[in-house]
Amino acid sequence: MTHSNTTPETNKTSEPLTWHDGDMPYSTAFGDHFYCQTDGRLECGHVFHAGNGLPDRWQSAEPFTIGELGFGTGLNACETWRRWKEHRQPGGRLHFISFELYPMQANEIDRALSRWPEIDAERKALVAQWPQDPSGIVTVALDAQTTLSVVCGDAFTNLSASPHSFDAWFLDGFAPSKNSDMWSAELMQLVYDHTAPGGSFATYAAAGFVRRNLIAAGYALERRPGFAGKREMLCGIRSA
Repeated sequence: MTHSNTTPETNKTSEPLTWHDGDMPYSTAFGDHFYCQTDGRLECGHVFHAGNGLPDRWQSAEPFTIGELGFGTGLNACETWRRWKEHRQPGGRLHFISFELYPMQANEIDRALSRWPEIDAERKALVAQWPQDPSGIVTVALDAQTTLSVVCGDAFTNLSASPHSFDAWFLDGFAPSKNSDMWSAELMQLVYDHTAPGGSFATYAAAGFVRRNLIAAGYALERRPGFAGKREMLCGIRSA
């Protein structure tokens, strides 16, 4: 298990954090929590996994690439790795690529994820390999079938330059009302353009302008009940 940093765009700025309830990080830059206060791990399953048809789509041994806007604490990556290990096929490979403006420090990730014993093994493995100065592209070989890449810096700039085509997207930036740039028409178009034919997205966000931007980008959109009593979430497919 190794990690490496390459540097198309460095990011030396840490995000200012405060902590609520002991281990729940809160962004003072964006005025928002990093995950659902009810249970961020269960929300990951409800929104991002179910919304993208996972784990059913892992039943083939084809390589599978997930894109994520907003790495945050690494919660989605760790929970996805946990479920991937349960459902993957021999020879299957997962590449989880996340775009993050302000990468956290290892001790912050460790503190934020410590509330979930279900991902203890994944948390410890990630923290052990996380670099002291996360910048550029941080690549972590989680196991023989799983690679994590965190692309640090501006999402629009870095996704524009990305050579990857994604089978599924987790759109998990801070709330649209707090961080509208992460949900802009231009960025949603880039997300669509970097989605493989038949690929998908899912997001907890259901704001009208987000929905309109995703439809305008080209997705066939579906509204579903949100997590923990939230009225709606969005998911969609790029036609094959």
